[in-house]
Amino acid sequence: METMIKIGMIGLDTSHVIAFTKLLNERQVLGGEIIAAFPGGSKNMEFSSLRVEGFTKEIREQGIKIVQSLEDVAEVCDAILLESVDGRVHLEQFSKIAAFRKPTFIDKPFATTSEDAREIFRLSEQFGTPVMSCSALRYSEGLTDALNHDGAVYGVDCFGPLAMEPTHGLFWYGIHTVEMLYRMLGPGCEKVTVTKNDNHDLIVGEWKDGRIGSVRGNRKGNSSFGALIHREKGTQYVDINADKKPYYASLLEEIIQFFKTGKSPINDWETLEITRFLEAANESRETGLMVRL
Repeated sequence: METMIKIGMIGLDTSHVIAFTKLLNERQVLGGEIIAAFPGGSKNMEFSSLRVEGFTKEIREQGIKIVQSLEDVAEVCDAILLESVDGRVHLEQFSKIAAFRKPTFIDKPFATTSEDAREIFRLSEQFGTPVMSCSALRYSEGLTDALNHDGAVYGVDCFGPLAMEPTHGLFWYGIHTVEMLYRMLGPGCEKVTVTKNDNHDLIVGEWKDGRIGSVRGNRKGNSSFGALIHREKGTQYVDINADKKPYYASLLEEIIQFFKTGKSPINDWETLEITRFLEAANESRETGLMVRL
């Protein structure tokens, strides 16, 4: 019988904690079980402070032990889901658990500055604590299937909802479509330009090899995610909403494998570049100018 990985959660201020607990503890995704959680929460961010109590109550009702500190979580588990919805606190939180050397998945956004992102990876290397981070959209079933098709990808246009949060800017929801973009194009972007109005943002990235990738985000109520993948012999449409498997389940399968091996499927430098891409996009969004990564 396969050994069950004991998983702890940090940050009960996102709906992800409810979805992940259900998928794992009801054995819809095999290999791990949530056993303990620390609520956390950011008092200076309403999206966190107004939700942490309710989600903590739900997690407790599912039989998960609620503990008093991040360190308490790290002591009793084999691996950690760092779920805090506020990306600004991820460095501080990881710095308190890195020495426990438990494989840690840091939910999106990994960090909200390149400086924080680099420091997280420095701590990861210092203590030998494996780290993985991404949006669930990266591993959506439709996107994975599309990438199995033949032909080099020379351009990608992604789209999705783009709600804004004052403390995060494009890191808040832009991370989803940017993760999709990088899943298909990989790292190597050198400059970013953003055009915006009240209803839309258009983010255009130019890669060093001449490829161009774009993200169209809307605030008009359309919640669908998708992409157009351009190859020499045609363009392929990916509708994320058509996936039979929930993308949270696809992500958790990757996370469980990461917990088992201690090796992230995503290179650190790609996660660093994604952080810098969004940082540059936030700058371009304010200035209207092209920004180099």
